[in-house]
Amino acid sequence: MGDFAKYCRCYFSLSWLIIGVFVLGSCVNTQKLVYFNGSTKKSFPASEMNIEPTIQKNDLLSISVNSLNAEASSLFNGPNLATTGISSVTTIGSSQPSGYLVNPKGEIVFPILGIIKVIGITKSELATLLTKQLVDKKLLVDPIITIRHLNFRVSVLGEVKNPGVYTIPNEKLSILEALGLAGDMTIYGRKENVLIIREDENSNKMMIRINMHTDSVFTSPYYYLRSNDIVYVEPSENRVMKETYGQLIPIVFSMVSLGIIIIDRVKF
Repeated sequence: MGDFAKYCRCYFSLSWLIIGVFVLGSCVNTQKLVYFNGSTKKSFPASEMNIEPTIQKNDLLSISVNSLNAEASSLFNGPNLATTGISSVTTIGSSQPSGYLVNPKGEIVFPILGIIKVIGITKSELATLLTKQLVDKKLLVDPIITIRHLNFRVSVLGEVKNPGVYTIPNEKLSILEALGLAGDMTIYGRKENVLIIREDENSNKMMIRINMHTDSVFTSPYYYLRSNDIVYVEPSENRVMKETYGQLIPIVFSMVSLGIIIIDRVKF
């Protein structure tokens, strides 16, 4: 039985060795868990941060027109879907106000004014454009145009607690707020290499890397997200090692146990 006892001791030694490697490999450097590590700057210019996003394809816009002449203004706020290009969007359990859906050509059909190309311009620029056309055509005097996004949403994926698609009612969302909505990164998320995937007005995909360890994120033009942006948090090497070891340990234990049983049956 001496040989069998020796094999058992080897088995337990190997088991503890594997567990030790797994634990050490799973250790996370606490410095990598900190946002803006070593940041000393106290303020950041607003002009570098407040960049109004441009209108994109498939955006749903609410456009409200008001003036002193309420009857004349009502012509541009009517629910006539066939002529205005207004479409109604309904979500599960609730309904959203009707709005102008930007078509694949980047256009909307506005009452009386007809087809208007809106892709690539901001809401403020569109409001100025509509105001000018309404005044130039003598349709309204001093109109007030209010424009809002109705389907502003972002996706947060990867090493976050609650990945998903989030609809934002206030149309302004920073990357920090997006991560907050998703329950923050897990301890295995790579803060130094957060990926933003964005589509421009020509349907080209852009991939931008953000380092959340530094305060440069506050002055980045990508600090504020745009509608349909995707935020992806990559897993660290520790996560990969944990998943790999987590799958290998039961297999190794099973093989060692099987080997001991075979040796025991053969020798004794």
